[in-house]
Amino acid sequence: MHADESCLGNQFIGRANPGGAAALVEFWTGDSWRRRDYWTSDPDTTNNRMALSSAIGPLGALARPCRVRFVSDSQYLTRGMTEWLPGWKARGWRRKGPPIKNLELWKELDRAARRHEIEWVWVRGHAGHVRNEYANHLAVRAAGKLDRSGGFAASRFDEWLAGERAEAGRYLDFDEHAAPRPFG
Repeated sequence: MHADESCLGNQFIGRANPGGAAALVEFWTGDSWRRRDYWTSDPDTTNNRMALSSAIGPLGALARPCRVRFVSDSQYLTRGMTEWLPGWKARGWRRKGPPIKNLELWKELDRAARRHEIEWVWVRGHAGHVRNEYANHLAVRAAGKLDRSGGFAASRFDEWLAGERAEAGRYLDFDEHAAPRPFG
């Protein structure tokens, strides 16, 4: 899974900030990728809430327990799941200092992630990571339209990639058919 989030209008005070969260979900079939898209939105939110939503939705929508490499440009999400959450849980969902922000979403993500074996991977955002850029495209679109996929939808990744290559000359060296690297 490659996820990203967007929050439009963070720079404005006193008005709603619509947000989107999205994921490109890829399944390796042994000789090719099978891809699905997932997106959701919220009419008034924050980047951090949308980062958590980018994981809650697609992990919760998986039909069975899976091994997942979850790639995100949100350190809030990746560090939260690998560094902070174990300590919060051990202390009864508390931390030293102020209360945990977005606690209800952290608990929901913990429940969604619990049944899967997940490798949390951080990538630098807007740095040319093709799958992350596509997830960003989905998240920005969801925030702008305030819509949801309603579960996994047929992916438009190949069409988006072809457009990026033709219109902007980007990602020409990306091999969308390459086998995944080993898990873990």
